[in-house]
Amino acid sequence: MWRERAFMAVLLLLVHKIHGGCPPSSCGKISNISYPFRLKGDPEKCGEERYELGCENNVTVLYLYSAKYHVQAINYKKNTVRVVDPALQHHNLSSLPLRFLSRSNFSDTYTQKYFYQSDPYQAGLRASVNWESLSFSHIVFVNCNHSVREKEKYVESGEWVKWEGKGYSYAIGGDLKAEDLEVGCEVKLVAPTSLSTYNNHSYTSMHTALAYGFEISWMQLACQKHCPVFYKDCYFDSSKQKLKCRQALLNNGTVSILQLYISLFNIAFFLSAMNK
Repeated sequence: MWRERAFMAVLLLLVHKIHGGCPPSSCGKISNISYPFRLKGDPEKCGEERYELGCENNVTVLYLYSAKYHVQAINYKKNTVRVVDPALQHHNLSSLPLRFLSRSNFSDTYTQKYFYQSDPYQAGLRASVNWESLSFSHIVFVNCNHSVREKEKYVESGEWVKWEGKGYSYAIGGDLKAEDLEVGCEVKLVAPTSLSTYNNHSYTSMHTALAYGFEISWMQLACQKHCPVFYKDCYFDSSKQKLKCRQALLNNGTVSILQLYISLFNIAFFLSAMNK
């Protein structure tokens, strides 16, 4: 096992050398902007370019899919960041997200391994089968050409939300299955939230959940940094609130040459990404 430990020690020293000496930056209410994030204008060696945040009107801004989101909180232990669409206003029930966004936008939704994904953000906390997901629910807005108020899932939003000034407007909490979409109804908007305690029978509560925002993670990068050598699986242990790695060893407890090459490739990829 000494080879694995030696590799890990060398990697940690390299990471420290590259990113050491970078004090946290701040913007507005976010006062702990540190690796992997960097604030625009920080020294080049601090943070990673693809995790660069902006500071606009004293508000921390995250860039996601060519759009801007306001950062509400960063959890470095859990490797998550909570953001909200800037168009949402807590006390304005007529305000809606500007963009259609769902879990399907994130590559890890349909793949089990993060390591070869290129997206900087994921919608989950594990890179394996039986992965633990983030609290990532949806609010679905629909417009119908007739009233469906008798349907339990459909919550009236027409008092605040009008689609082209006609029809009947509803909001639905949670995922909408194809069989649940009534004939004559059209999906107009899907938006995420990570506030799991909202009341899905109350539009006011749904809007509050949207204004709370949604969490995404940088698990792919965290796993590369935390489990770069001989890993089999990388996941977030919610009971201990930390990342865990499972090693891939042969029956005799030794590491194969193939695993060694894969690990070296992963380390090189990780270090080159940090130096970009």
